[in-house]
Amino acid sequence: MVVMLKLRKGLFSSVALLLIIAVLSGCASGGAAEGTTNNKGTNASENTEQTASSNAEASAAQDTRVIKHAMGETEITGTPKKVVTLFQGATDVVVSLGVTPTGIVESWVQQPVYEYLRADLEGVPVIGQENQPNLEELHKLQPDLILATKIRHEEIYEQLSQIAPTVVTETLYDWKETLATAGEAMNMQDESAQLLADWEARVTDFKEKMGDRLPIEATITNFRADQVRIFYMGYAGKILKELGFTRPEGHDDDATWGVILASKESIPDMNADLIFNFNSGTETEAIQKNYEDWTKSKLWTNLDAVKNGQLVQVDEVAWNSAGGYKTANMVLDDLYEYFKLN
Repeated sequence: MVVMLKLRKGLFSSVALLLIIAVLSGCASGGAAEGTTNNKGTNASENTEQTASSNAEASAAQDTRVIKHAMGETEITGTPKKVVTLFQGATDVVVSLGVTPTGIVESWVQQPVYEYLRADLEGVPVIGQENQPNLEELHKLQPDLILATKIRHEEIYEQLSQIAPTVVTETLYDWKETLATAGEAMNMQDESAQLLADWEARVTDFKEKMGDRLPIEATITNFRADQVRIFYMGYAGKILKELGFTRPEGHDDDATWGVILASKESIPDMNADLIFNFNSGTETEAIQKNYEDWTKSKLWTNLDAVKNGQLVQVDEVAWNSAGGYKTANMVLDDLYEYFKLN
């Protein structure tokens, strides 16, 4: 009896041991299977995410956007890679966005390209003038976006649109409109917004450093070979207004770029505490002769700014003819230097 009990105890112990081993083996096997399942799940998840990302990028590249502009609406698919600019401000802005245009128009002076942009535009084809682009050469470039402006290109808009999607600005001189329009059309809204934020930070800094010196009454004058102008709300005038400068009485029409003076008797209309002047054109001798003729007048020497040594000669490209983001900052650079704010 005692022997049988011992045998049963031994048998039970052996059976129990076998059961424990089996259970442990099963757990180990289950753990390995679970681990394999998890690895497969992780890989599948990563593959799904990568596929989704690729699909999103492909979808974005094919997305069609409707751009509203001065001449209506234009559909643009994806992000344009070949951009042609048909006015100076657009060329400046596109370069500011870090893109090299596929084609440009000739600069007004310093032909064929403004000096400040030559390094960025080396080798870029020039396809005519701003007010008369060569449509045949434009077509050869096979652009997928054309940036134009209403005052120059309204009459050829339909022809431009047959060549490539064309987006048109309302004004020629409003660089902020040009930047926003180009940014939207080129699918670079974030980049254009950052440039605008950088500009606004500089404007704030300028005003803070100027302090109580603002506002200052200022006039922008322009001598050419055959005429003399006062700019009210052109390119530089708009910038000066934003910076806190004021204009003399009678110069406050925001809807008018300015006026051409009929004769020297109109010189008193230039009067202000500060005059920014630029001479413009390619006929250097004729321009200088006209400038000297007008500035010999007693009416000129009696202007407040002239009497007080507040006549500032500025660069025509930066202050007028280029009309972009880069040159807006060049204008601001001139003002920092003139008022010794650096």
